[in-house]
Amino acid sequence: KGALMSKATPEPAPAVIIGGGVIGCSLAYHLTKLGWTDVVLLERKQLTSGTTWHAAGLIAQLRASANMTRLAKYSQELYGRLEEETGIATGFRRVGSITAALTSERHEELRRSAAMARAFGVEIDEVDTAEIAGKYPHLNTDDVLGGVYLPKDGQGDPGNIALALAKGARQRGAVIAERTKATGVTADGDRITQVHWQAEDGTSGSIEADHVVNCAGMWGREVGAMLGTGVPLQACEHFYIVSEPIAGL
Repeated sequence: KGALMSKATPEPAPAVIIGGGVIGCSLAYHLTKLGWTDVVLLERKQLTSGTTWHAAGLIAQLRASANMTRLAKYSQELYGRLEEETGIATGFRRVGSITAALTSERHEELRRSAAMARAFGVEIDEVDTAEIAGKYPHLNTDDVLGGVYLPKDGQGDPGNIALALAKGARQRGAVIAERTKATGVTADGDRITQVHWQAEDGTSGSIEADHVVNCAGMWGREVGAMLGTGVPLQACEHFYIVSEPIAGL
């Protein structure tokens, strides 16, 4: 009768996660790795079926802030070992990345960012225009002043990364219930005490919860409203282009 009916759900559950994209799966993975037990993740459809499955999957370590840089560095290290841990291929390849500067101000900003990233152990090299052209011959470098190269950056399969994280969480005892929608909550003042759920097979129930986490992504605003919290989030349309094969690319 589904994941929640096949295992006695704890009362209370330390954490109930709403949303089974890469963020929800990552949270379940890391909570269980920290020793949390009986974490429950509710996914209304299938894992990764929201926006995760068509993300670009770019793993770039150079970020605007120190904490984001540290987080991105950790991510590429985690994805590099996740397949060995879980047996699920993440598709992660360290193909490297280049960021090119077209103005002197941007060039200075990249150098400052590179210095910060280097302080956190990120492997990053400043490269001149000729080196950029050598690494990426498809690029028009007429107005490129220089840039940075990160050899350990790469690209992965977001869907499989999420599934690998979910498996790692399951291996440490998490309950991940697909086709199980969070339908509402019971609150005591401003504290949520129960999460109500309904599965596609018609079963339903409630979970007593110490912590409820909104990992609904594009639907985060709606789930936040259900939880009694304002989430200032607006989904925006993105697009990508699928080309014919390009020689050497």
